[in-house]
Amino acid sequence: MPNTISLDQVPLFQGLDDPQLQSLRNISQKLFYQKNQAIFSQDDPAKGFYVVLSGQVKVYKLSLEGKEQVLHIFGSGEPVGEVPVFAGDTFPAHAQAIYKSELLFFPRQRLRELFLEDPSLAMNMLAVLSRRLRTFTSMIEDLSLKELPQRLAAYILHLMEKQENDREITLDVSKGMLSKILGASQETLSRVFKQMTDSGLIQMDKKTIRILDPDALEDFAEGLQG
Repeated sequence: MPNTISLDQVPLFQGLDDPQLQSLRNISQKLFYQKNQAIFSQDDPAKGFYVVLSGQVKVYKLSLEGKEQVLHIFGSGEPVGEVPVFAGDTFPAHAQAIYKSELLFFPRQRLRELFLEDPSLAMNMLAVLSRRLRTFTSMIEDLSLKELPQRLAAYILHLMEKQENDREITLDVSKGMLSKILGASQETLSRVFKQMTDSGLIQMDKKTIRILDPDALEDFAEGLQG
């Protein structure tokens, strides 16, 4: 199992002290999933949420025709399915391990008990979740309301922020998976990558993307240049 992270490295739990982290460890359950194994399905009761320790998880919906639309890819340190847990709702989408993955599961009822004992724990987690939700909402708008070239540019900008590097990023998914996230065929996606390369916005070397002009890339993402 590659590069498993620890609980204190999870951004959702930043700012918690050692006793609070230990309380979370005490209620968590470590789960292992094989490649392509389902984690939960749409409309399942949200009995708890997950944190990815290693591997990757995709969250997706299925159309009436069975076509898969990938909504998000979660990697190490990221929570999965946390919002419906806090809302006491069902999961709004499916989740599946992309690779062999290790996750921590936090049962909703045990979390509620912890929050009653220590309200500051809940406030800290909700503050982090609200910031994350704003970022996620903005990303979904970018990927749904823009044309493909702008959607790809917005995704690269998202990775720049996530990886804290405005000059070079690494694609966190395969190009096949990226095409599902962006709602395009692999052939069309390759053409857009070539368009951005020919325009002097980026250089590509396999999964590494060098950003040659971050300001121009932002303008491109907003449709201000073609």
